[in-house]
Amino acid sequence: MKAILLFLVLAVFLFGSLVSHSAFAQFSSAGGVDKEGSWYAGEGLKQGDFFSYSMCHVDYKECANFEMDMWIKGDKQVGSETKWLAEVVVYDGSKIVVGEMELGKIAPEPTGGSIELGVYRGAFKSSISWLSAFATSDDSSGGKGPKEFKAASWGKIGNIGGEQVIPRAIETVTVPAGTWETVQVGWKTGGVTSKVWIVDGFPFPIKAKTYTHVSEGIPPTEYEFKLLDYKEHVQESPFKGIISTSDEFAAAGCETDFEKSVSIKKPTHNFDYQVHIFYGPEDPIVGCEMEWLISFISKYDDTEFLNQVQFDFLTVDEKLTPLRSIAQEEGRQFLYSPSGQHIVDMIVKERPGTAHYVIWIYGLAPEGIAPSGAADYLEIEVPIYGPDGVSPAQEIPSWIKNNAGWWADGAIDDNSFVQGIQFLIKEGIMKIPPTTQGSGGTTNDIPSWVKNNAGWWADGSIGDSDFILGIQFLIKEGIMKVPQNTQTKSPSGYQPQSLFD
Repeated sequence: MKAILLFLVLAVFLFGSLVSHSAFAQFSSAGGVDKEGSWYAGEGLKQGDFFSYSMCHVDYKECANFEMDMWIKGDKQVGSETKWLAEVVVYDGSKIVVGEMELGKIAPEPTGGSIELGVYRGAFKSSISWLSAFATSDDSSGGKGPKEFKAASWGKIGNIGGEQVIPRAIETVTVPAGTWETVQVGWKTGGVTSKVWIVDGFPFPIKAKTYTHVSEGIPPTEYEFKLLDYKEHVQESPFKGIISTSDEFAAAGCETDFEKSVSIKKPTHNFDYQVHIFYGPEDPIVGCEMEWLISFISKYDDTEFLNQVQFDFLTVDEKLTPLRSIAQEEGRQFLYSPSGQHIVDMIVKERPGTAHYVIWIYGLAPEGIAPSGAADYLEIEVPIYGPDGVSPAQEIPSWIKNNAGWWADGAIDDNSFVQGIQFLIKEGIMKIPPTTQGSGGTTNDIPSWVKNNAGWWADGSIGDSDFILGIQFLIKEGIMKVPQNTQTKSPSGYQPQSLFD
């Protein structure tokens, strides 16, 4: 009898445990939290609100982090629709982007604004305001309407599997902007749970960590953000005096509208990988912007991109000692490319001369896991020019100095010397922008002081840059003429023309 009773007790205990566990799993799957009220994207948004977010999105440099600050300036009438007008500043590594963004009233999604903010608007729409796809202020005109915290589901995601977006838990969360009581909204994808934390009455989520849907392997981050700062009733623009980096570049004479026109495709040092690189501008200048597109390719198949590449972009000396790390400048241990393609934006800090850039590949492994293989690298040499267009990247040939000395002594004529100068320009040793060409006067005579400079340069009394600046002066004044076709790469068999009219 005791044995039967003991069996019944154990059966009830086990059965009860199974029922409780099943009920809990069913509740988690269905969703909903024990909290009154509802929420929608943009709830409580008003003029004078200031937000600062640290964020990333997989579609922008594969989730490279940047900061977006936004101030709600007021209303803007666009046709028959009234929108929010926001001033925005983005801090993206060493780059600052200033502009405006328009946000809808029913759903606070960006619908227009400054062209320069295009990629950042896209990242904002697909992350911070993403829940507006499920919860909006109004259910008319295609809106979804506010969503209850107790609701079993807020809707389905449109990818394969159609995961339910559900309120999952009530959590106290701390971010740089403070500590908040939040509702965690989440969905399962690829075996992991994506999470977004919202606050009742607050316009945007304060934190998120989400993953890309994959059918196999470890899901990479889709987007991630956290609220750095929030202020109300800000009456004046908090961005006064902040200037876009592109405007500073333009004011400094930097090229701002350039293509990544230089192409390099090589195997790495140990032949473990292939790397295909495009960079621009073709003639990078100290203090100006430079952009690289780096593709990591299988050594066996030119069409196969490598996945989960851990690497860094370095400046090194002749002994491969690192002098600069782009990963460190971005606050990261290494750069990471899930897809095998990566864009590097940088400001040229290297001195005029030949810069030794290195793509250092640690190996292939999921982010956060150390690669097991040996590292490999590819070195790229790039001539860097000074702001005045002068580059000591290539040593000026000794015969040019000999010519300068002979010319100063009267042993050779002006035309022979000019041919040497034209060689410098044609080979890119001395950069002369076409826009600096002067119209000239009535004489083609070279002033005697230029010959004196040539003599001092030949005997080492003045440096290369001083001599070249003198020649540039002659060209700017129109005393020496530079044909336009000497400013670009010339075909083989090209014969130098006279610099004189």
